[in-house]
Amino acid sequence: MENSIVVNLSNINFGYKEDLLLRDLNFVLRDGDRIGIIGPNGCGKTTLLYLIMGLLKPHKGGVEIFGRKRVREDDFVEVRAKIGFLFQNSDDQLFCPSVREEVAFGPLNFGKRGREVENIVDESLGSVGLEGFKQRVPYHLSGGEKRRLAMATILAMKPRVLLLDEPTLGLDLPTVEKIVEILNEPGLSYVIISQNRDFLKRTAGKQYTFENGALKTLD
Repeated sequence: MENSIVVNLSNINFGYKEDLLLRDLNFVLRDGDRIGIIGPNGCGKTTLLYLIMGLLKPHKGGVEIFGRKRVREDDFVEVRAKIGFLFQNSDDQLFCPSVREEVAFGPLNFGKRGREVENIVDESLGSVGLEGFKQRVPYHLSGGEKRRLAMATILAMKPRVLLLDEPTLGLDLPTVEKIVEILNEPGLSYVIISQNRDFLKRTAGKQYTFENGALKTLD
């Protein structure tokens, strides 16, 4: 449903040590929202995405995604199938022996087969400018190429929502332009963490930063 709530975090408290990093944080992502988050290292940006994906659990507060409360590990299986998460470090995301296998992994796990998988691989690699890379070894790619490959693995799943942690990190200008073009396509909902203010201005309709462990709207 258009404008329906996809992610709803309410009164979230979380800290890695005794001090709270996030304090009574509230966050809502609706269908069609394009949100950018900027802020200094260590303020809680990546932690916010980890909480949405169930990679971390809040000390206090509620996590509701796609209209359901998410508490246990099993609750996040659906979340991880429908939300594409780009890690800040591409090496955390890539594990297959070839570029083709990286991109095909998700679609194969969700029942795609044969020519349909090959079409998805070709389309996804083409969208990030990695045509002709199918037989390359991910480990041998440059940092920017790994970033593009990680993005392709997410796009191959045709997710309902994108969570992108520093998507332009290590990318040259032409590739950044490709990412901007992808993100400006209609129908996407996403949260982008980035220190690139110009990139956020071009891709995010709403922008936030962190203040005292909670989100603050930027004008």
